[in-house]
Amino acid sequence: MKITKTKKSWGIILLLLVIIALFAIYPVPPQAPIQYYDRETGVLNTEKVAAEKWLVWLYNNPVGEATLWALVKRKLVSSLYGTMMDRPSSTKKIQPFIAEFDIDRRSFQKQEFHSFNDFFTRKLKNNARPVDSTATSTVSPADGKILVYTDISNSDFIIKGYRFDILSFLNNAKLAKKYIDGALVIIRLAPADYHRFHFPISGNVSSNTRIEGEYYSVNPLALRKMTEIFCLNKREYTIVTNPLFGDVVIAEVGATMVGSIVQTHKGDFVNKGDEKGYFKFGGSTVVLLFEKNKINIDADLLLNTLKGHETSVKVGEKIGVSMIRH
Repeated sequence: MKITKTKKSWGIILLLLVIIALFAIYPVPPQAPIQYYDRETGVLNTEKVAAEKWLVWLYNNPVGEATLWALVKRKLVSSLYGTMMDRPSSTKKIQPFIAEFDIDRRSFQKQEFHSFNDFFTRKLKNNARPVDSTATSTVSPADGKILVYTDISNSDFIIKGYRFDILSFLNNAKLAKKYIDGALVIIRLAPADYHRFHFPISGNVSSNTRIEGEYYSVNPLALRKMTEIFCLNKREYTIVTNPLFGDVVIAEVGATMVGSIVQTHKGDFVNKGDEKGYFKFGGSTVVLLFEKNKINIDADLLLNTLKGHETSVKVGEKIGVSMIRH
């Protein structure tokens, strides 16, 4: 009996489905835990990662990687999820999330929220994040885990031998030239962190520049596989000019499930610690770029980065001082 073309087609489809299923359950190699130093205690902690199994599968499984490329990195997916987090029904996720990540509610400006994104973009009480008042200091613009590099052109970024691509990141050759051998500061915000970002220095502010891109995760589990993520993702940046620090780039990088980056600041001048904006749902990153010989980054942050570990920081906390005598 001859096999019809239709039967052959279904046979091929079935075979492909079996192959996909086998790849989907393909064992993922064990991943090293994400460890960071608690700046207050000096203790090396292991981070609890939201949706860790999902992240590992996406970036370390053939089917996961295909799903990432075809769907997850796309704006549509993050936008749809962001819309879901804006719905009143999403409030049921708030309390379990607070409990899972042991988030301290006492610093919240309000205790009732009308959606998960309302909770996620929460404001804190005025005294919750004291801003270092030293005139020559720069402070952390966000709560998160920090990595610091004194010379972008001569520092291993995330993995040995890889350099941060400043030209691709800024998408502006003239501007990139100013920072090619300058300092780089990266603050990664995990989903459990306070997600408003602030100005690290005082100064005159430029207009905001947007660069369209993808929506890859910025979690270290993803960065280990795709170190170039910061240069691929959607990002925005502003330049603050200060006589002690020169022109400082403050950039916000979107990520998987980040509904949007919202800029809230107004006017042409800001004070250190002023709110700049906020991220809607998802993990995100703030990147600072300093020109060469403008900042002395705090020694503990440099040492921990050299060890290959991030350090926990909070908004307003000193992370360096100006190298310019004033």
